[in-house]
Amino acid sequence: MTESTPFGARSTADHVLAGIDLTGKCIVVTGCNSGIGFETVNALAANGAHVIGLARSLAAAETACKRAGPACSPVACDLSDLDSVADAAVSIRALNTPLDVIVANAGIANFPSLRARYGVEMQFLINHLGHFALVNELCDRVRDRTGRIVIVSSNASITHAPAGGIMFDNLDGHRSYGARTFHGQSKLANALYAKELSRRLQSRGIAVNSVHPGATRGTGINRYQKQAWVQSVAALFMRNAQQGAATQALLAASPRVAGISGEYWTDCRIADGNPLLADIELAKRLWEASDRIVAAQSGLREKRLPAAA
Repeated sequence: MTESTPFGARSTADHVLAGIDLTGKCIVVTGCNSGIGFETVNALAANGAHVIGLARSLAAAETACKRAGPACSPVACDLSDLDSVADAAVSIRALNTPLDVIVANAGIANFPSLRARYGVEMQFLINHLGHFALVNELCDRVRDRTGRIVIVSSNASITHAPAGGIMFDNLDGHRSYGARTFHGQSKLANALYAKELSRRLQSRGIAVNSVHPGATRGTGINRYQKQAWVQSVAALFMRNAQQGAATQALLAASPRVAGISGEYWTDCRIADGNPLLADIELAKRLWEASDRIVAAQSGLREKRLPAAA
């Protein structure tokens, strides 16, 4: 493990990547069209990386990639639709290039009322399950020894997650639904997934870390917050999107953090996450439950596809 970085809460993505040549690197970023996702794409591309930018619609991805520069390739990926996730993985694999980094950045928070699909609540689906399906499908394309995977979590994984961690008997929210609790659960799932994926990819030397980007204005993640005045006041104390993107940009591309894996980060430093991140059995159970849901949908997808000629 390297010494602590000289960066902090007010560092920007451009700051942490200053002087780093990413020419020849291929990096996937979800949620490329706004907020910290776009700023991550922009900083990586400015340093020479070929960025594959994923957004919910192809039009949104194209607009963002055009803004970031000619080295960006747009791909549609609706994380609430596992068929769309599968199609995105096919599109990325079709580029036939090794991947240096995957940044699972996209997310949503605090749906005011219960929404569910595939038998799971929508925040869990978009924030965790869609990324679980996408990253697992692309893992074999990530370079051994130097590859990195960054999973964006949140301190909601600490402050709002259920006391038991993951409500396996209530993933669809049928028993009770609280927007903050289910958001916290999805963000804890992100961090637990990063822990388990780090263990599973250890033999290949691929670094996997999770990130709390910090309270950031202009991300759109809290678009469902009913009290607009609360957002306006809170924004006065938030970091901007360039600052919010710093920690994930650092983990994606800085040599300062090479070889560090399985950690939870905030403000460009390793931090204490939810104590449940130490529960290996919980992480394994989450992986197995997630895999079953994705596999079931994959089976249905294969049945719908026309038979090969």
